[in-house]
Amino acid sequence: MSDPQTPPSGDYPPSGGNPSAQPPPNHPPPNQPPPNQYQPQPQYGARPGPYTMPPQQQDPGKTLGVIGLVLSFFTALIGMIISIIAYRSSKKAGFKNTPALAGIIIGAIFTVGAIIGTIAVVAILGKVAADCAQLGSGVHVVNGVTYRCP
Repeated sequence: MSDPQTPPSGDYPPSGGNPSAQPPPNHPPPNQPPPNQYQPQPQYGARPGPYTMPPQQQDPGKTLGVIGLVLSFFTALIGMIISIIAYRSSKKAGFKNTPALAGIIIGAIFTVGAIIGTIAVVAILGKVAADCAQLGSGVHVVNGVTYRCP
């Protein structure tokens, strides 16, 4: 019985055949020994070793996004601006920057809250100043509220 992977015995071309004919595709060329299947195969280009990871592209806005998130709790406007810069930088590189997005949202909420709080304080101080202007200097109690006017 013959093995389909084993070349027929004898030289190519078989007797009576065309001398310019090519050997079958799965057989070695004439007058060469069959390749050893345990020899290392030639490498065509640099390939990573078996335990190395391919190099990962770094997110350019990752660190800046975390900094923007932290700053948005303390200085909302500055943290929001830094987070926007980090988010846009990551988006250009094709990354999703969740800390930067959170910094934008928190910074926006705290900035709006600060604006509303400032308006409220100015309005209250304006009312107190107007009431003190009507009441004059001294300590006054109006509807249970004590005013100390200079």
